[in-house]
Amino acid sequence: MSELARLSEGLPAVPRLGIATRGNTSLSDGDVDYALSRGVRYFNWCGKPDGLSRAVAGLGARRKEVVLAAQFKARSAEQAVREMEWMLAHTRSERLEVVTLYYVESAEEWNAITVSGGAWEVLDRYRREGRIGMLGVTSHQRSLAAGWAAEIAPSGRRRLDMLMIRYNAAHTGAERDVFPVTSELRMPVVTFTGLRWRDLLRSTPDDPPDLPPPSAEECYRFCMLHPAVSVALAAPNGRTELEEALRALDGRIECDEAWEERMRAHGQRVHHHAREFW
Repeated sequence: MSELARLSEGLPAVPRLGIATRGNTSLSDGDVDYALSRGVRYFNWCGKPDGLSRAVAGLGARRKEVVLAAQFKARSAEQAVREMEWMLAHTRSERLEVVTLYYVESAEEWNAITVSGGAWEVLDRYRREGRIGMLGVTSHQRSLAAGWAAEIAPSGRRRLDMLMIRYNAAHTGAERDVFPVTSELRMPVVTFTGLRWRDLLRSTPDDPPDLPPPSAEECYRFCMLHPAVSVALAAPNGRTELEEALRALDGRIECDEAWEERMRAHGQRVHHHAREFW
């Protein structure tokens, strides 16, 4: 298993575990600095002021070592200009290495983004100017996202450079619907929800006797095991969960076939028993 991923020629190679922030999790500036000291180089920012954005803004000369991915909410061209300029200023960045259109979940939404006057044309301009390194989309809709991955713009260039897709031991549909497409296109994939909202860390009524549930380290290693996955994201809430996630960088687990089978079997049990599954 390769432990480094190069998302594009213009970006530095990064370890295959990334750290993300969300609106309902909290990492301090110090937590982000600690993750950086442990080797993390891919950071996925939720787009709201937080410990991650403050830490990135304070990196100074070290900013070039980090791949900052930003979740982008604008859908119109006018909104996109305002959001992009605010993000650059807030993080004290000359460019954003990755921008992903956040949670695009329908064909209608994608059409609104890509028509004249939509956000895509503005982001494509920033990409051509070098102020965006890679342009992607974040979605739960696997088949739609796979289709968007292959879409060619009128300019002849592919609309997207990467996808961000849900994938874990209980959500393995990307192996069927997304990874064959992105592998053929040689397109990077970043995965999220590696713990299935921590449900994968819990036992189920059907677990074999004396078999403990997997650790966070194992759950992230499962995601990193698939060769189509460039970076598996963790979204820890605080230092304790961050420490749990960072163990996946150590490579201490023997990810053999028996281990993978146990992870998949546990994922199937979680799929059957866990709270609402979507």
